[in-house]
Amino acid sequence: MRGQLRASLALLVLMTVLTGILYPLAIWGIGQSFFPYQAEGSLIVANGKVIGSDLIGQNFAGDTYFHSRPSAAGNGYDATQSGGSNLATGSDDLIKQVKERIQAIRATGFTGGIPVDAVTGSGSGLDPDISVANARLQAQHVAQSRHMDVGVINNLIAENTRERDWHVFGETRINVLQLNRALDNLANH
Repeated sequence: MRGQLRASLALLVLMTVLTGILYPLAIWGIGQSFFPYQAEGSLIVANGKVIGSDLIGQNFAGDTYFHSRPSAAGNGYDATQSGGSNLATGSDDLIKQVKERIQAIRATGFTGGIPVDAVTGSGSGLDPDISVANARLQAQHVAQSRHMDVGVINNLIAENTRERDWHVFGETRINVLQLNRALDNLANH
């Protein structure tokens, strides 16, 4: 009996050291060595101040900015409450939300097709990216709000478009924070 207890305790200590200390340290070291930007949270700094992350979406208010996807994370883009709405595709609540979002877009005068990511949230509720179609949907409204030519806005969209990772994974997309920063930088120059 004592032999089994000692063996069990020895295995517990060994596994705790391996999986609780050595493995996390090894992964941390690999991250810091090969992916330092990502390992530190992909933080975006402007004027010495952290203004966001390249990997976490945030809410933008006002007509002069591009808007992220709708979010079900807390009160919109609350990283402490990450998650989707968990509503089924046939849910009356989800259908109502999508219809309301479509009506809000139509109220701006837009008559074309509406991309799905403009009216539905992502699985995490914190998606930092929107589709190129979603950005183009918002371009005219942002241009009018900023008293800018829509061609200039479309050029910014093109400059900030990210291709699929390794041309295989994901979709062509635009990081909303980076696009809005480029928009502000253009306005300030």
